[in-house]
Amino acid sequence: MADGGFDFSPGAQVPLFGAAGQTAATSALSSAAYRDSPVADLLKADSEWHKSTVKAPKLSLFEPNLGEAFARAVQVRMLGGARKALIQSFGTEPQPVVEHCLAANRIRKERDVKLTFVMGVFGLLFLPGLLLWLAAFQLRRSLAGAQSKRAGALGTTVLVAAGGLAVLFLIKLPFTGFWSIYLRAMVIAPVIGWVWARQICETTAKDLRERWEGLLTGGAVGAKIPEAVPQNPNETSAERLRQGLARLTAEQRSNLVFYAGPKGILGMGTRWGSWHLAEELVPADPGKEINPFRSWDVIRAIHDQLRLLERGPLHTGGFPTPSVNHWVVAPIGEGSTEVGRPEDSNTDAFQIKGHEIQRICNEQQFGSGNRHYLGVQFVLWDGQLVITLMVTVTVLHHTLRVEVTGHALGPVHSLFTTKPEAKKKEVSKSVKFWETKEVALPLVEPLEVVRLAARAPLTWFPPILDYLGGKVVLPEPFGLRHAWAAKPWRHRFMADDALRAATPVLRVVHQAAIRVLAENGVNTENFGTRSTFLSGAVQGATPSKADVYDA
Repeated sequence: MADGGFDFSPGAQVPLFGAAGQTAATSALSSAAYRDSPVADLLKADSEWHKSTVKAPKLSLFEPNLGEAFARAVQVRMLGGARKALIQSFGTEPQPVVEHCLAANRIRKERDVKLTFVMGVFGLLFLPGLLLWLAAFQLRRSLAGAQSKRAGALGTTVLVAAGGLAVLFLIKLPFTGFWSIYLRAMVIAPVIGWVWARQICETTAKDLRERWEGLLTGGAVGAKIPEAVPQNPNETSAERLRQGLARLTAEQRSNLVFYAGPKGILGMGTRWGSWHLAEELVPADPGKEINPFRSWDVIRAIHDQLRLLERGPLHTGGFPTPSVNHWVVAPIGEGSTEVGRPEDSNTDAFQIKGHEIQRICNEQQFGSGNRHYLGVQFVLWDGQLVITLMVTVTVLHHTLRVEVTGHALGPVHSLFTTKPEAKKKEVSKSVKFWETKEVALPLVEPLEVVRLAARAPLTWFPPILDYLGGKVVLPEPFGLRHAWAAKPWRHRFMADDALRAATPVLRVVHQAAIRVLAENGVNTENFGTRSTFLSGAVQGATPSKADVYDA
């Protein structure tokens, strides 16, 4: 039912942008949709395990910038009709990010409508001259893009020479009458169109940069997407978009996650620590048997105690309210490029039902199949740090094993947190030449105007534009958060928070488990001794690659 026409939302809703203190990471990722830096910069932000690629353009004149490529790639991947399953973005809200991508594409679409009109009036009617100018700019762009500075200088020389020949062409022509007028207009009209196009591009660039800066400075920047609100019952495209956003939110709330070997749990980060409490189940009274109990009984007691983590004997701050959830963890290969979410009677809107979770907890502890974990998750630093501690209980023969593993997802890459820099240069004053002053430069350079004007008519045909200009291919399996997450261990306080969380959680888990064992007639002496040892060992915890076995 999750992929049909089911309406996940009860009605008109206000998007919860950056709920639960997740504004920083969400705003940082959203700002990428408005950026005008080179698209290759996105490759620098890739995490260790997830690499995106940029398809090279056939003609560099049609190459997108970072914002154009990012917004289109995210929109197609998150809302496309044939899209694959997504990985949850812990620490962020993906819907606002997608909405900002839609809003950025809408702003650029409005600009491209105006540029297409300019190209039609000053380009299509004077097509030979337009093609000559575009060829000169393409040659200049190709040569300047080379690593050799001489090639860049040569490109400038070629463009200047082309302009000089155009001037000579205007002065003296071998034709008279109508053709002489048309040939002169053929050279002049694209230049006039370029001046008009520059004003259009400058206005749009200013708007995009204001939104980019507003998101990173905490301004109230909303994503305006009126095309997502159906105006009448027959407007199927708006209804499809609205349902796509609702499906995205429902998938974000899914309680099924995927373990990809050394990559860890996708969306939660790699496993950096693991602590095991495994002892034999021996009756406390040799003359009696142990009261029968199941793994779910232990997990339920641990769950109740973990929900009280924010309470403490002293008024000194401490834990914020954690998120405690039951997770079903599915194993996938390290190199898997897609994941699958079940759609059967045991699931409802991407959520695995409670009775199925309980069955997995009690029965699927050995061999193939999914496993059950109880997770306690802290979203800190405005969503920049996600600490997840996963608890699993298994009973094999006479041995009960309680395992606690630590996962940490670091902040989004610094690329997404950089603010726009004003374009200016320092020049000498005209009178007091020994002093300098800063002069503001246009936001859009001359070559950038040509690129935007050349791309504008093709934006109506995205596949053709992707073929000519290239595009970004997002890493799979894709999730907004983990694809561009940095390691938390480079930030001293973030590393401290991750390490400090392990000790109290481990102790709460052990106390709850031992209490259940004692209530059911189990001798807890060995469990208590082992728990004391682990409580001392966890205090000296250091992050490691626990999923990389040196065998």
